[in-house]
Amino acid sequence: MHILIIEDEEQLCRSIAEGLRMDGYETDTCLDGDEGLELCMTENYDLILLDLNLPGIDGLDILQQFREINSSTPVLILSARGQIEDKVEGLDLGANDYLTKPFHFEELEARIRSLTRRRFIQENVCLKCGRITFDTRTRKTHIDHEELSLTRKESALLEYFILHQNRIISPEELIEHIWDGSVNSFSNSIRVHISSLRKKLRTALGSDPIQNKVGQGYILMEDLK
Repeated sequence: MHILIIEDEEQLCRSIAEGLRMDGYETDTCLDGDEGLELCMTENYDLILLDLNLPGIDGLDILQQFREINSSTPVLILSARGQIEDKVEGLDLGANDYLTKPFHFEELEARIRSLTRRRFIQENVCLKCGRITFDTRTRKTHIDHEELSLTRKESALLEYFILHQNRIISPEELIEHIWDGSVNSFSNSIRVHISSLRKKLRTALGSDPIQNKVGQGYILMEDLK
């Protein structure tokens, strides 16, 4: 999952980003409203954490303009404005959730899990593709009920592949959602992690479910034997 954090308190912004990276999320951060609005409008994020009191464009203005072009990406407001009127206004403008500062990081984690499950999984937290099952809560993978040991990066790759199964995914898209932007599409890091994931899946399944489309990217096929 690729998360944008728009928060002008630098220490808080850094702490949230570091905590989420430890959880396996990829994060982008910005400290003012103008840059935040530009990133919202030009990049593709899975979730946006949005402060309201920002230098430049106010958070509610960002939310209103963003919702004019994007109605699906979850937005979680993080704000010291705790009055019920502020919460109602934020939710009415299109926020999916509202968390008042100060907050415990564990609660933020739970809110994020809830919003991402709500977006991608309607009834439970398990993603499935053929004989593969991935639990988004425990981050565990099973093949025919047998647990498959994966690294954090391999788990993130598999989750993204299952969410977008039967569709070709380019290296650039994987960088945007799985990596932190520190690698490029020609980096060996992507190939190494995907190769390792494919090897583990091939051993467990008896066949390779991820195909390499030369010059295009990778695709996870739903019809697994």
